[in-house]
Amino acid sequence: MSLGIYFGIASEGVRKEIGSSLTVIDRVSYVLDFRFGTPEESFIVGRVIYAAPEVQRPVGGVRIMSRHVAALAGAGVDAALWCPTPGFRYTWFDERVPMWSGTELALADDDVLVWPEPVVLPGRDPAPGCRKVIFNQNHFQTFSLWDDDISYPGWSPAPAVWTVSEESVAVLGRAHPELPLMLVPNAIDTDLFRPRDRNDPTIAWMPRKRAEEAALIKRMLQHDPRGAGVKFQEISNCTEAEVAAALGEASVFIGLGGMIGEGFGLPIAEALASGCLVAGYPAGGGEELFGAPSAWSVPEYRPALLAAKALELLDLPGQDALRAAGRRWIEARYTVKAMTEALLAAVRTTRELPGTAGTAVHFAAWMDEVLAKAGGTRATPPTPAGRPE
Repeated sequence: MSLGIYFGIASEGVRKEIGSSLTVIDRVSYVLDFRFGTPEESFIVGRVIYAAPEVQRPVGGVRIMSRHVAALAGAGVDAALWCPTPGFRYTWFDERVPMWSGTELALADDDVLVWPEPVVLPGRDPAPGCRKVIFNQNHFQTFSLWDDDISYPGWSPAPAVWTVSEESVAVLGRAHPELPLMLVPNAIDTDLFRPRDRNDPTIAWMPRKRAEEAALIKRMLQHDPRGAGVKFQEISNCTEAEVAAALGEASVFIGLGGMIGEGFGLPIAEALASGCLVAGYPAGGGEELFGAPSAWSVPEYRPALLAAKALELLDLPGQDALRAAGRRWIEARYTVKAMTEALLAAVRTTRELPGTAGTAVHFAAWMDEVLAKAGGTRATPPTPAGRPE
């Protein structure tokens, strides 16, 4: 289920044709809204290519990869997302970043290929001989497709691992201590995720990863006398801008997270930046977010406690000060500057690892194997990728 959600497989499928043409989009005309340093200050030789899924629904992991590319490009690094289909663009957020297309991509000996952790598959090295990184945004998924008796990930040369939370560093450092491990903290867009007018008491949540539990919580909220006159809002199938508007107007956000656990918990961080009071499940990697003065953790799988805490927070004294303090807490920690500094350091360290020129194959080429491993099913295959634009 988690793989299907991440890659949008159930409704969109994936491209699998080998040998598609390569296309570059906006690589010359790309202009970044924010910059960190200058190309001279952060000069790094070679490209940094992020293999990404073609999914037209909000997925936090994809948004983080896009922010990485934007930050690297703004610092003068030749970085891009890589999706198979020529002309593909994400429609659920506005940022336009450099992109490569095609199912195969030629890599030079100074390039770095960044690979998402859900599609690390036994027996499949995406770019033999080339320098690679596993970008692990959820440590719970690290071995979801793996066999216990096979060395992880079995690539040549061995990759570095980048991850996004303190908990992920602690877990992965023990799970595969032989792999170089680097923390790249997430950046929260506090210009987009900001407080709006809060005209009505509202409790909001995102049901996508725990639909059954979300339905249960909604019923409990509706039948509680303290919920009279309160608006209950499910945030689902929205663009990034629509999510930001909903969070900015919500009084309380219920952070559900994923059933298998989270590597970070991006919606909770965005809710805190938006001035919400948050009640939620830390879900592992989100533990650090509950150090915020406007966040309250609830034990996992206790929906009655979670609903009760959300209703209790509606009447909490001193709310305005707590909301402002929670936002400041996010602004002080999850900045573009901090992410970019860590990212540039991670790229430099990774560039010191061995690597040669070679050919990378996008994971779209073996999604049938991924789905078979995960016990999923493929949707109707889409039209093959076409000629260069």
